[in-house]
Amino acid sequence: MQFGKTDNPSSIDFSLPKDHPDTKEVLAKKKANAKFQVYVGCAKWNKTDLKNFYPKGTKDELHYYATQFNSIELNATFYKSPSKDQVQKWKEKVSKDFKFFPKIPNTISHFKRLTDVDTITNEFCDAVVLFEENLGMSFLQMHDNFKPKDIGVLEKFLKAFPKEVPLAVELRNEEWYSDKKVQDALYTLLIKSKKTFVLVDTAARRDIMHMRLTSDKAFIRYVGANHESDYARLDDWIKRIKVWRKEGLNELYFFVHQNIELESPLLSAYFIEKMNKAFDLSLIVPQTLKK
Repeated sequence: MQFGKTDNPSSIDFSLPKDHPDTKEVLAKKKANAKFQVYVGCAKWNKTDLKNFYPKGTKDELHYYATQFNSIELNATFYKSPSKDQVQKWKEKVSKDFKFFPKIPNTISHFKRLTDVDTITNEFCDAVVLFEENLGMSFLQMHDNFKPKDIGVLEKFLKAFPKEVPLAVELRNEEWYSDKKVQDALYTLLIKSKKTFVLVDTAARRDIMHMRLTSDKAFIRYVGANHESDYARLDDWIKRIKVWRKEGLNELYFFVHQNIELESPLLSAYFIEKMNKAFDLSLIVPQTLKK
């Protein structure tokens, strides 16, 4: 992921901002379930991107990936909406506990900008619902030039989006976060629509760390800077997630990227080990070939 990339990560203040004051209020309306549902994964499963991960001779990369992780942020669907047959093939390669988090195709989000997309949106949803128990949550990522003036378009899209498919929303333009009235209108819309607000932790765009949850689910896209600070940043996330869990967080979706994809499995393994210890979980710790 190149979004928010910097050539000088040592100059960035990576400390997590304080929570938005309404995050605690949202979580307080929920009651923490006995079982904390946690899904951690990478953005892709192909061998080119996940260096030092697949054993020599691995023939089916998705099948192997799914023995090491319990989820995948399915970026492949951003570039091409999957057919029903493709979804069925992917589903057959994983266990019943594995979750796919498919990204809304860029035809919908970037090229048509959510306008006149009912047919292709329904086609996408008709396909991904075939993941059945393996469907986690789809997510919509808008282009950086999609601004608050377009909130009516977003509202219409969210209202029409099939309720059978859970949806999270990621907005990148800084204007969504620089004005309190704009923020409040957006948060109200997401809560009313029962949509999850995506958090992106990336080096050069600290302004979008809104720390605002709109449900009892946290969807976090973590982007390592290929820097020694990557691990300390993960430690900080563990501390924040502990707070959210006490306040009522029930589900966590945490996906690890890097500006240059070299060691996402290593970062993921580190984070999973910390999560297992902090929350008494038994998540699979992915095995990596590079120590």
